[in-house]
Amino acid sequence: MQKLYDTAPKQETAVLVGLITPDETLEQEMEYLDELAFLLETAGGKAIKYFTQKARNPDSRTYVGKGKIEEVRDFVIAQEIDMVIFDDELSPSQIRNLEDYLTCKILDRSNLILDIFASRAKTVQAKTQVELAQFQYLLPRLTRMWTHLSKQKGGIGMKGPGETEIETDRRIVRDRISLLKEKLTQIDMQNLVQRRNRGEFVRIALVGYTNVGKSTLLNLLSKADVLAENKLFATLDTTVRKLTLRNLPVLLSDTVGFIRKLPTHLVESFKSTLAEVREADILLHVVDVSHPGFEKQMNTVISTLQEIGASGKLVITVFNKVDLFTNGETPEAPLFSLEDFKNSWMAKDQVNSVFISATRNEHIQELRDLLYSTCLPIHLSRFPHNGLLYQDDPAESQTDAVPEIEMKPVGQIDLPETKADKGSDHESAGSGLRPLPKTVKKQKAKL
Repeated sequence: MQKLYDTAPKQETAVLVGLITPDETLEQEMEYLDELAFLLETAGGKAIKYFTQKARNPDSRTYVGKGKIEEVRDFVIAQEIDMVIFDDELSPSQIRNLEDYLTCKILDRSNLILDIFASRAKTVQAKTQVELAQFQYLLPRLTRMWTHLSKQKGGIGMKGPGETEIETDRRIVRDRISLLKEKLTQIDMQNLVQRRNRGEFVRIALVGYTNVGKSTLLNLLSKADVLAENKLFATLDTTVRKLTLRNLPVLLSDTVGFIRKLPTHLVESFKSTLAEVREADILLHVVDVSHPGFEKQMNTVISTLQEIGASGKLVITVFNKVDLFTNGETPEAPLFSLEDFKNSWMAKDQVNSVFISATRNEHIQELRDLLYSTCLPIHLSRFPHNGLLYQDDPAESQTDAVPEIEMKPVGQIDLPETKADKGSDHESAGSGLRPLPKTVKKQKAKL
C-alpha cells in the first residue's frame, strides 16, 4: 500500500512574553498579549502559552530577567515550540542574545506586524511600502548576522581595502531603500492626480483601530465588495467609493487600520496611503464598543492621526458592534438597549456620535441622516448655486440660510475611569479622545 504524506504546511507554535511595568496591571498586560495572539493567528501561527514578568524596565540583554528566560527555555524545549514572540520591539543585541540562549526563532511585535503586512499587500503601492518598512527595520539588525564571512579571502592578489560581507549588505540595503523611496514618490504623484480629478466632492474617510468593522461599514453604505473578515489588517490599500446620501453625492474611503505600538517605519512608509485621511473633510471614527479596551483603542487612533498630520478634522464617532456589548462583566449580562447607549457617557455629545451594528444593519439610517446633515453645509459652501437642488425637504434645508452644525476636530476628551486604570499613572482615566469644538461655519471660512 502506497504511503501518503501530508504536504500541508505545519502551523507554527509560539509562546508570548510580556513585561508588566509599574504603570500597567496584570489585566492590561493579558489584554495586550491577547491582541498579540490575535496577530499571530492572523499570520498563521498559534499561541501556546503566555509568560509575564513584573519589572520596572526591560533587561538590556534579554528583555526579561535570567530566571524568566530559563523558565521560557525549559518550556520551549519540553513542548518543542517553534518560536518566542515578545510584545515589544527588541534591540539587535537582545535578539542575538535570546537566539543564543533559547535556540529557537525570536520575533518581536514589530517583526510580526511587518510579516502580516507583507502577506496582505496586493497592489504595487502596498508591496512597495511594506518592503521599504522591512528594509528599514532590517538595516540596524544586520550586525553580526554574517560573522562567518566577516573578512574577505586572503592570499596573493586578494589584498586591499575591499569590503566585508556586512558592509556589502548594508550598502545593498541602503541602495534598495533609496530605490523604493523614489518609486513611492512616483506613485504618490500618480495618486495626487487621481485625487485632484475627484473635484470638490465632500470626502469622508473611515478611520479606526484594526478589526473594528470599517470595511463592513463601507460595504453596507456604498454597496461595495471590499474584503471584510475577522482578522487584523484585512485592508491595506485605500478604497474609495461613491456614496449618495439622499440626493447628495459624496466620496467614502477606507484605508489601513491602526494598532497599538505600530512600527514607526511602517507609519512612515504608509503616510502616502494615509493621504486620503489627511485630505478628507470628515473623519468617520469607527469604534468597536464591544471590546473591553475600546477607550484605549480610541486613544491609539487619535495619537496616530496626530502623528500623520490629520488633526483638526471634523469627526463623527461611530460606536459599532452594539449588538455584542453587554451591561456587565459576564457574557450572560443583559445587552444594552439603544436608549441605554444614548444615556451613557459615550453620548454626551449626541451631535457627532451614533451607535450602530454594521453586521445586523441596525441604526444605519440614523448614521446616514447624520452624514447628510454634516455634509450638506460643506457641499453648499463649494457649490452655492446647487442650493435649489436641496430644497425639496423643508425640514432639512431653508432658503434663507444653511443650518449650522457644531462639530469637533480631533482632540482630547475626558473619559470615565475604568477598573484597569485605577491606581495607574500611565494613562489618564478612561483615555478616550474627542475633538475640540469647531463649527462648520468656521470650517467653511477655512476652506
